[in-house]
Amino acid sequence: MKILIYIGLFSFSLAAAGSWAQTTPPQYPCDNDQRFAEFDFWLGDWDVHTADGTFAGTNSISKAERGCVLIENWKGAGGGTGMSINYLEHSSGDWVQIWNAAGGTQIDIRGGLTEDGMLLVGKIHTVADGKTAHFRGLWTLLDDGRVRQYFEQSNDDGETWAAWFEGFYTRKDGN
Repeated sequence: MKILIYIGLFSFSLAAAGSWAQTTPPQYPCDNDQRFAEFDFWLGDWDVHTADGTFAGTNSISKAERGCVLIENWKGAGGGTGMSINYLEHSSGDWVQIWNAAGGTQIDIRGGLTEDGMLLVGKIHTVADGKTAHFRGLWTLLDDGRVRQYFEQSNDDGETWAAWFEGFYTRKDGN
């Protein structure tokens, strides 16, 4: 009887240990979840040109916090600057971008990866005049390795959309 009790306790201990090991989350979960890599095509140091070839500025996008966050740092050709934090909101599955520029432009958009690229939709707000409008952005990886960033704004609650910015990203390292 004692042998059966010991075997039973030993079996229970092994089962509990195996169960614990399976439920222990990884120390850096974003490194191990492929959804956090969906926007990686935008990573890098870039020269940005408008559709007509005019130099618009430079942009640097890097990963931070062990893959949980993308940080954007923009320097416009005219001297303007801005930055964004981009992350996968794990609880909803949405990608989120929060943008702020030195000139007072604030963008709060969210969405996800589509057949056309990363599509994020939300609002743009300008601090100087207090105006808020519907806003959306689409980042598309092009066949030649460039990234097209296309922003649109709606001033009639999403009935119609007008181009706000179209930029073509070329890697500074040429790759």
